[in-house]
Amino acid sequence: MKPKRAASVFDVARAAGVSHQTVSRVLNDHSSVRPSTRQKVLDAMGELNYRPNLAARALSSKRSRTLGVLSTASGEYGPSSSIIAITEAARARGYTTIVEQTDGFDVASIEEALGNLASLNVEGIVAVAPQTPLLEALSSTNSGIPFVTLQAWATEGGADLAQDQLEGARVATAHLLDLGHIDVVHLAGPSDWIDATSRLRGFRLEMESRGLVPRHIDARDWSPGAGYLAAAQIFESNATAVFCANDQTALGLLHAAHDAGVSVPDDLSVVGFDDIPEAAHFWPPLTTVRQHFAAAGAQCVARLLDGDEGIPNVLPKLISRASTRRMPLDS
Repeated sequence: MKPKRAASVFDVARAAGVSHQTVSRVLNDHSSVRPSTRQKVLDAMGELNYRPNLAARALSSKRSRTLGVLSTASGEYGPSSSIIAITEAARARGYTTIVEQTDGFDVASIEEALGNLASLNVEGIVAVAPQTPLLEALSSTNSGIPFVTLQAWATEGGADLAQDQLEGARVATAHLLDLGHIDVVHLAGPSDWIDATSRLRGFRLEMESRGLVPRHIDARDWSPGAGYLAAAQIFESNATAVFCANDQTALGLLHAAHDAGVSVPDDLSVVGFDDIPEAAHFWPPLTTVRQHFAAAGAQCVARLLDGDEGIPNVLPKLISRASTRRMPLDS
């Protein structure tokens, strides 16, 4: 039995009812193609399982249609979700991605990683930079390749885009205050993470805006174990509510509360941050702040490819579940 022939540009053109030149323009992301025509061509490609020859396209156009993604070697939920979102957003624009991870934060390590990406002829780089040392090293290098930073502030030579961690923290804190809690403590993340410092600042701003004194306890890292270990300090603080810097530390706190006979939410209301897939299945289901990684990834790729500096930062959203409750009126 002869193997089935792979679909060609001409097959796609016939299926979509357009010329093969139009298919080529869609493949090369030409702005002259009407959105409705582009969608017809993309639908035909999907039906025919068409796979373009990336090497041939790169040779003919002198463009690699490849983006580099630079990140630290971190398995944390935020950075890993960001990388997935960037990859999917790039694929939707007809680009492949190459991920380069660096273990070091020094300029030499960053320059080596950028050099590796440059040698592969990437057209642009997205730096997932959640930690301060990586940003500082990035600001001291110049690869000559357009880049944007995700979850960061602006760096020389690059644009920045972030999920608004500060506003998300204010929303989480405001939720607890609006429920009548006054004694609220923040379980803060590691101080060398930009997300952690932004969330701590947002917590402080919201507390101070209500005339309340902000209190926080530092977690050693982002893990459930760190939340469990910090629980004793939280229980001793007489707080009635806790805003945890992420869902994993909130999970550890819920575990410790169960072991200590502290009822959540009757004795202690708990809010997390991230809305990881498991958060709805914690016991009790966790009230948290959802980050929109897909939207951030798409906006980051759009900023890199289209040069649109007007794209706003992505606003997180409060997801209310059973781990928080209103303070009784007689409390």
